[in-house]
Amino acid sequence: MNAYGINPDPSEITEITPAVDGVESIPLPLYGYNVSAGFPSPADDFIEEYLDLNQLLVKHREATFFVRVSGCSMTGAGIYSGDILIVDRSLDPAHGKIVIAVVSGELTVKRLVMRNGRAILRSENPNYPDIPAGDELRVWGVVTSVIHKV
Repeated sequence: MNAYGINPDPSEITEITPAVDGVESIPLPLYGYNVSAGFPSPADDFIEEYLDLNQLLVKHREATFFVRVSGCSMTGAGIYSGDILIVDRSLDPAHGKIVIAVVSGELTVKRLVMRNGRAILRSENPNYPDIPAGDELRVWGVVTSVIHKV
């Protein structure tokens, strides 16, 4: 049991990695073709532009971190165990955003819900209860993207 009288959520952060300077930029081709049921022969005629994933996913390098998730409390939001979250600590947490929060010294990923001026951390799995705001809760960063292997 934690300070809120509920069992701890197994969706915890297992790794934290900063987005560091000096990472080589690797622009990859972005094809200007919408894929529905197949993919055309990848010919240069279809290349719309080149895309660098660092530029696309990391807006504030000094404040951005990658975290790996374990657990299943956020599956309704498309976040699964083993996924890597891109977290920006420079963004203000707001109602409805998915955040990384510190609850009783542990990092967890939840949706921030504001109700009657009070913060609640909500799982995106009905098997996990809400975590009401308390003295032991603080938002660590805002999730901006999810990297999910298929």
